[in-house]
Amino acid sequence: MKAQSTIHIVVIGNGMVGYKFCEKLLAKEKKDQVFTLTVFGEEPRAAYDRVHLSEFFAGKTADDLTMAPAEWYVENGIRLFLSDPVVDIDRDEKLVRSHHGHVVHYDYLVMATGSGAFVPSIPGVEKDGVFVYRTIEDLELIQSYAKKAKKGAVLGGGLLGLEAAKALLDLGLEEAHVVEFAQRLMPRQIDEAGSRMLQSQLEMLGLNVHLNKSTQEIIGDDYIKGMQFADNSFLEVDMLVISAGIRPRDELAKIAGLETHPRGGIVVDNCLRTSDPNIFAIGECALAHHMIYGLIAPGYEMAEVVATQLIGGTKEFMPFDMSTKLKLIGTDVASFGDAFIEEPACKTIRYENKAKGVYKRINVSLNGKELLGGILVGDAEQYNMLLQTCKSKTILPPDSEDLILGSRGGDEAGAGVMSFPDDALICSCEAVTKGMLCHEVGENGHTTIDAIKKCCKAGTGCGGCVPMVKDIIQGVLKEKGVYVRNVVCEHFDYSRQELLDLVKMNGLKTYNGVLNHFGHGDGCEVCKPVVASLLASLWNENILQKDRAPIQDSNDRYLANIQKGGTYSVVPRIPGGEITPEKLIVIGQVAQQYGLYTKITGGQRIDLFGAHLGDLPDIWEQLINAGFESGHAYGKSLRTVKSCVGSTWCRFGVQDSVSFAIEVEDRYKGLRSPHKLKSAVSGCVRECAEAQSKDFGIIATEKGWNLYVCGNGGSKPQHAQLIATDVDKETCIRLIDRFLMFYIKTADPLTRTATWLNKMEGGINYLKAVVVDDVLGIAGELENEMQALIDVYKCEWKEVVESPELRKRFSHFVNAPVKDPSIQFEPMRDQKRVKEWV
Repeated sequence: MKAQSTIHIVVIGNGMVGYKFCEKLLAKEKKDQVFTLTVFGEEPRAAYDRVHLSEFFAGKTADDLTMAPAEWYVENGIRLFLSDPVVDIDRDEKLVRSHHGHVVHYDYLVMATGSGAFVPSIPGVEKDGVFVYRTIEDLELIQSYAKKAKKGAVLGGGLLGLEAAKALLDLGLEEAHVVEFAQRLMPRQIDEAGSRMLQSQLEMLGLNVHLNKSTQEIIGDDYIKGMQFADNSFLEVDMLVISAGIRPRDELAKIAGLETHPRGGIVVDNCLRTSDPNIFAIGECALAHHMIYGLIAPGYEMAEVVATQLIGGTKEFMPFDMSTKLKLIGTDVASFGDAFIEEPACKTIRYENKAKGVYKRINVSLNGKELLGGILVGDAEQYNMLLQTCKSKTILPPDSEDLILGSRGGDEAGAGVMSFPDDALICSCEAVTKGMLCHEVGENGHTTIDAIKKCCKAGTGCGGCVPMVKDIIQGVLKEKGVYVRNVVCEHFDYSRQELLDLVKMNGLKTYNGVLNHFGHGDGCEVCKPVVASLLASLWNENILQKDRAPIQDSNDRYLANIQKGGTYSVVPRIPGGEITPEKLIVIGQVAQQYGLYTKITGGQRIDLFGAHLGDLPDIWEQLINAGFESGHAYGKSLRTVKSCVGSTWCRFGVQDSVSFAIEVEDRYKGLRSPHKLKSAVSGCVRECAEAQSKDFGIIATEKGWNLYVCGNGGSKPQHAQLIATDVDKETCIRLIDRFLMFYIKTADPLTRTATWLNKMEGGINYLKAVVVDDVLGIAGELENEMQALIDVYKCEWKEVVESPELRKRFSHFVNAPVKDPSIQFEPMRDQKRVKEWV
């Protein structure tokens, strides 16, 4: 029997990559090899998640961020020395000596010393109130100092700088500034147009961005009072966070005589060996392929390579794809492949929507067959699919713009993640391919996200791959003929449709009641709005009463749309766009009294912008007294039923479209559903009301009405499809009742009717069979359920006006009826608009 050999490994550094190396090595240990692991960490705590460090200010504790408790190291036989950095390496004797005097022998040494914050040599940088943003201890110091600060700045407009800027916003400083030396934010990740869009989004959230600024001096006596720039401008701040980049921690390697690069970094080969064959370097301290990799995914891959080398494998570290997806202060930012390649070397397709803060760019090969790279700002939902399309060199559809705009026919471009080759990298953090995931699901029976995370770690890093992992699980199960349940979230083991039926059967009318009966844990921001929508769709009770207010989406919580600058908009219901002179006068008087910007919308309503939170009940009261109701512009509900003037005035009209539109809107007003609903009624085939672009649209004929369903405007327009022809008004209403209730009962959360139909097996033919032909025998039930909701409708505005308890919610300051002093206005044409958040 072969004797076991003991290999002594010392790891210098207990950051994320150092920890990951230990985890990977333990998973690979061979029977004829025994490893002893000794880990030295400079910080006072065990490895924690730096990727999500900014969540410390959003309520996460140091324990929440910890990657493994101290017990894990003990259970796995790892000696861990914290607050004890290695200060000397004796390469001849293969010994390391720590700050506290521990001397440990090694057979192999793994340097995972990471990086430190780069602090420019600016006069005054040593003053009180100047911090770096690197460790939990740094964050604790920032948090403590911020309590006495009012104006803060971050030096650096890259990824780390914007993370630090989010911290200043979370800490509630009166002013938060970002100072960047370059001409744009995040110059290494996104192009100029994308940076402009990002800057616009950040400024809307209250950040002040200063570009092309070279800081000459930090002004103040013992503590910071401001920043002096090279262009003679001055910024008054009493707190500064420096986040101007990172520098590899290679000072110990230099002392030990290892080869380092003049600009920083321990030089390694493809196997990550240093100039000493018994010493490896991984993570941000290692210079591989002439590059310092500053992302966690390549660091984890380095850990895998060295662990494989130490058990006798031959794995090498190859040049790593630096594609990345981030969420910066609520704004998605992503880049992949060759993001900056320009024409004529490629064909570039750009999409820009300033109203929604979305910028998308893809670079396509000259023959139109290959995706080379791209940039996404504001909406990165397609990132994973685009990344894999780029990596796997998948042949593109004939219309390449479908990749970012979606197919105008309603189908998603491409065949989805299951069309990718098995070697497509799905989780770059843990180097998990599609083939590995398919094997775990199909052969090993790991059919949940939690099970996948435990067996192969996919989704445990940045989390960006989780949607694709979920798609692969469902794809493999469907290939096996297994029914796939699309559960709401980890707190409810039911789909939205199953949960709706359970809530209805048990008569539950509160979130806590639903959670206690059918959920577990405390809930999350995914399931709370879903349950809120279910309760409203089932019972149509006031959404602000009982425990329902905290689980609503932000706009529903205030029965108004939150607009720029902290103001709100008021949209009264105007069925069919028909309004009397008396009601118009009241709207004008309200707008004049409260100084509101007034606009007629595309849906034939009047929108009043710029209302203070505390004024909302008073505004509603005046409108209600004049006969108005809530227009539900804030809700996932019926918004409006648009109408042309029809036969009442138009010489081409064949039916009274206005009267029918008012009847339809009055019937379905306040109806809550998985997503917003829009409708229209046209008086003839000339279609002036644009009924075929609505969730349900009605067009007059000589014999009656044609009913169209599942249309969609917006960024992915789709024509509605004909479901009934030449029906009378009563029949049309019954069909709409059935259609809307079937949608409410079966659609997934936040799914418009067009998308719902696109995903429905059997498509429009099946939907028509259910709604018109009643093949399921549920038509009567659907009609009765709709009538029950209609019978209990109450105007939400009116209920707030008449309830002193509900009115208390509409106060900006809980302890005083004072308007928000930070809201300011500026003139625009003959009206005024709110100033941008600054």
